[in-house]
Amino acid sequence: MSRLSVPNLETDAGPSGQVYAQIKKAIGNVPNTFAAIAAHGPAALKAVLAADAVLASGSLSKSDKEIIKLVISEVAGCDYCVAAHSHLGKLAGVKPEVLKQIRDGQPTGDARRDALVGFVRKLARSSGTVSDEDFAAITAAGYSDAQLVEISLAFATTVFTNVFNRINDTEIDFPAVA
Repeated sequence: MSRLSVPNLETDAGPSGQVYAQIKKAIGNVPNTFAAIAAHGPAALKAVLAADAVLASGSLSKSDKEIIKLVISEVAGCDYCVAAHSHLGKLAGVKPEVLKQIRDGQPTGDARRDALVGFVRKLARSSGTVSDEDFAAITAAGYSDAQLVEISLAFATTVFTNVFNRINDTEIDFPAVA
């Protein structure tokens, strides 16, 4: 059970309620993590959603964004975000067996995707420090300078939600990960 209380999503008329209404209109429901963040920091959730809007308008594919978020979450050990980004990755077209390979740290057989996974895993394990060789490998895989900015932004927002969900022990409301 989550540690932080969340008001009734249907009756909250304050700033959190306004954020809930926007999320519900956009995606049909309010994930537990968004509900808890909005309940105690609606401006923080608005910032995360704004960053996600920036990422949506960028040049990384939906599957690349979900892979980035999945790898960071797996390294951080955030069960909530691993479940969320496994589900969202599947919706973005990543096959379940590929998602499992990524979670398990196994190669997927796609050189570009594996370069992204390896780069992001190194970022997550080193708090963002990469070598010249790591940089050369991700650019050789075809990722542009602008996409490196997008990877950094996805990294930042995912670390926030990972940390929040670990603090809150957010109840998982996404399909279980096998």
